[in-house]
Amino acid sequence: MPASLARRGATVAPRCENPGVPRNPYLDVLRVPGAAQFSAAGVIARLPMSMVGISTVLMVQTLYGSYAMAGRVSAVLVVAQALVSPQIARVVDRIGQARVMTPLLVGTTVGLLGLVAAAVAGAPEWVLWVLAAVGGATQGSYGSLVRARWSYQLGDATRLHTAYSLEAALDELVFIVGPVVATTLATTVAPAGGLLVAAVVGGGGAAWFLTQRRTEPPAGRVAVPPDGEHVGTVPHPDALAVRNRSAIRMPGMPVLAVVFVAMGVMFGSSDVATVAFAEEQGVKGLAGLVLACFALGSMISGLGYGARHWVSPLSTRFTIGACGIAVGVSLFFLVSHMAVLAAVMFVAGFAIAPTLINGNALVQALVAPHQLTEGLTWVGTSLGVGVSLGSWLAGVAVDAASAHAGFLVTMSGGWLCAILALAALPGMRNRRPYAATTH
Repeated sequence: MPASLARRGATVAPRCENPGVPRNPYLDVLRVPGAAQFSAAGVIARLPMSMVGISTVLMVQTLYGSYAMAGRVSAVLVVAQALVSPQIARVVDRIGQARVMTPLLVGTTVGLLGLVAAAVAGAPEWVLWVLAAVGGATQGSYGSLVRARWSYQLGDATRLHTAYSLEAALDELVFIVGPVVATTLATTVAPAGGLLVAAVVGGGGAAWFLTQRRTEPPAGRVAVPPDGEHVGTVPHPDALAVRNRSAIRMPGMPVLAVVFVAMGVMFGSSDVATVAFAEEQGVKGLAGLVLACFALGSMISGLGYGARHWVSPLSTRFTIGACGIAVGVSLFFLVSHMAVLAAVMFVAGFAIAPTLINGNALVQALVAPHQLTEGLTWVGTSLGVGVSLGSWLAGVAVDAASAHAGFLVTMSGGWLCAILALAALPGMRNRRPYAATTH
């Protein structure tokens, strides 16, 4: 759903010509033993993150006839995940991925399937809230778990950049496939079809991921010894102080998290507004296809970005990406037809993946190595908080006015993302980074 820092100057430095760099850096990292398997399993395990939100909106709106209620139920699920996932990640860092996530996977499945059953039965809204909270609170963040495995497996920052870029592109692939499947199932098969598939298929992918113990980072893999140095890293003056501190309290992390909340508002509101706009146009079943255009543009840019080695300041690149997002969402002013909306989403998507890649990399610099899973989870769940907030705000705006009012929420989220990133840039530049990787 992160950064390093330091000098002013060009936005991106020229590519470093290094004869030792493989022609295809993605194949290079995927040849690491076990990497292709845990990355593939992680993709399937992350499928619910692109399906649960829009599936919940479509199911509740169809069965209860209210976008506002649909946005509220979806928001409860995402907020529950956002509040609990960082705490889950702290425990994961201490005692291991499989030991923590396996029992929670059962809770996720029960919560999501219960939500389907309650909605189909016409249960009161508060019942949906309870079940949505259970389904969300037990999900954790498989994207963070996958990235933590990459960090453990790879020994240099250049290859880690490639791996993170690959995962960002796979995230976008999930967001290409997920909304299309969700909307197709919800509009042509059954209102709850998308949520059912997300629970079953996503659960299967998560189970496959958790059984791959050979690539799992050892519990407490990085210790803070008495002399205040991180094992395998350079000394850092804050080492002793961060022994028991939450990752979100590390300098730079709160403002980074808030930037991701604003980005999430953009994502969540665009989902609801797109569904509403498609319904206004009489083609509700095309909403998922249009949302896939957003992710397609992002995936293309993410793959291109990850194939290059960049040496300009990471904090600067992150801020440029946030400003690119603001420019892209401004194009929603032009939306008057589904084809125009698809084109706007495709173009606006180009700034997404590079910004997310840089944001995840910033976490590597801002937190101590033993806080990595928690730090990655904080930015991921901050994005989730924004998604839920955006879904709710867009639902209210759509019910009160029209789909275009929902797109105004999307644009506001993108503009706020850029403003916050610009305000945070000086502090990020001056923050001394921790070592990027450890074993």
